[in-house]
Amino acid sequence: MRDLCASDLLDWYDAHARDLPWRVGPRARAAGQRPDPYHVWLSEIMLQQTTVAAVRAYFLRFSELWPTVEELAAAEDTRVMAEWAGLGYYARARNLLKCARQVVTDHGGAFPTTREMLLTLPGVGPYTASAIAAIAFDEVATVVDGNVERVVSRLFEVETPLPKAKAELTEIAGGLTPMGRPGDYAQAVMDLGATICTPKSPACGICPWMQSCGARASGRQAKFPVKAPKKVKPVRYGIVYLARRSDGAWLVETRPARGLLGGMLGWPGSDWGERVPEEAPPMVADWRDLGIEVRHTFTHFHLRLSVKVADVALEAAPRRGRFKADFRRSDLPTVMRKAFDLAVGELET
Repeated sequence: MRDLCASDLLDWYDAHARDLPWRVGPRARAAGQRPDPYHVWLSEIMLQQTTVAAVRAYFLRFSELWPTVEELAAAEDTRVMAEWAGLGYYARARNLLKCARQVVTDHGGAFPTTREMLLTLPGVGPYTASAIAAIAFDEVATVVDGNVERVVSRLFEVETPLPKAKAELTEIAGGLTPMGRPGDYAQAVMDLGATICTPKSPACGICPWMQSCGARASGRQAKFPVKAPKKVKPVRYGIVYLARRSDGAWLVETRPARGLLGGMLGWPGSDWGERVPEEAPPMVADWRDLGIEVRHTFTHFHLRLSVKVADVALEAAPRRGRFKADFRRSDLPTVMRKAFDLAVGELET
């Protein structure tokens, strides 16, 4: 191990910690204020593969609507899914409800205090369990996210490419985690990666660990972390059908619980496949093809959706879906919002 001192990083964190709505800052923590495990868990689930900037407003809304895990556990699935719309990775929202209900029914509304027990909860994997254990309960747990991977790979010039290097980086990070203030330390390393040891143009001159950084010494900061070549994402195709009734109601459906966008509100449409599918409209109507594709990228593929629209009479009877008079655009996941925006423009011309 290089000559790294956790106290140097903690001193930097005490002065420069990010002000985040779910965080108990170092001064408040030193004064005896403890983090709310519910807030730590909620923020960590939302932050999975999502930026702090994107999560902030969602966290504030969720914690206002459902201030406790008991209130979230009692919430209606459709309401929670609607409030999650736009944040992406919708399996997280389904697991959020499962986890909240398990915490209430199996643990009396109190989150388990150890990493081992946290791993038994739905949607809580190794990283999230470590983060909650360290931040909420000060367990000496190794927390490794993308920021930490970047910091450690530069410090020790780890040549193994990601994702193969994850185990190696986690082992190194574990050796650096101090016995004292492990929760603050976990957040400090993440803050260091987010604000100083950034992917591009790291601010090495103000880094508390600059004297011990191998990549800085060799001038190779931009090389790390080494990443394996990305695989080419395939393209899938589909059709969505947007019908607006004469009273302003929209034809919508709730997607199946399993699969992409599971449980979310959306437009009736085809399956997504390698070829453009055959038309299968949800009702008889004068469907018009907009001639413009909605393009959206998921983790493993690019999606291209043809959009067909129709104005229909009040007595129109769909074969699938339901007309929703109190429809809100904000209830839709991002790809469905894109289709809606195109449709509205067409129907209003």
